[in-house]
Order: sequence, then structure tokens, then C-alpha cells
Amino acid sequence: MPHVVTDNCSDCRFTDCVSHCPVECFHSDAERLYIDPDVCIDCSACVDACPVHAIYENFDLPPDKAIWVQINAERSKALPVIRARQEPLATAASRRAELGF
Repeated sequence: MPHVVTDNCSDCRFTDCVSHCPVECFHSDAERLYIDPDVCIDCSACVDACPVHAIYENFDLPPDKAIWVQINAERSKALPVIRARQEPLATAASRRAELGF
């Protein structure tokens, strides 16, 4: 099952996960990241790298975050691939604290 980036990534866009990914499955817009389910090889390397716990394996996804499966699938097709770590958003530190991480 592919991995899914959830709403915890919103207003953060930490890209530590990208540098741990052995394939190019991450895509980005101005607010967050998305995973292309057709490219993800389900290695889980990205999960522990995310400082805001935004990435889940599809079968571990909490029911209230199930909508993110479709959002990742759709948005990843429309956005550019992220191939390297980038600076997080200016709001990342406060968002991380808000989430309790």
C-alpha cells in the first residue's frame, strides 16, 4: 500500500522525507507535500523522517484522514516532483509546535 501525506504537512512543508525517499514520489505546492501512489514503492523510509508525523502507510491511516488518499493521488499528478530537501515554510516551526512535536 502506498504512503499518504496528511494535513499535518499543511503550513510546514518540511522536506526531510524527500531526502530519505529512494524514488521520486514526492510533489509539492506552496503549502504542503503529496505522494504519488503510482510511484511510491512502500519502503516507509519517509515516515520516520517527517518531523510532524504527517505520513502514514495507507493501511495505518486514521479514518478521519482517509480523504488524503484521493487528494494525494490527484494533486501529485498536477504538481512538480520534489527531488531534494528544501527549506520549510516560515510557518513550519509554529505549526510543528501547534501539533505538539
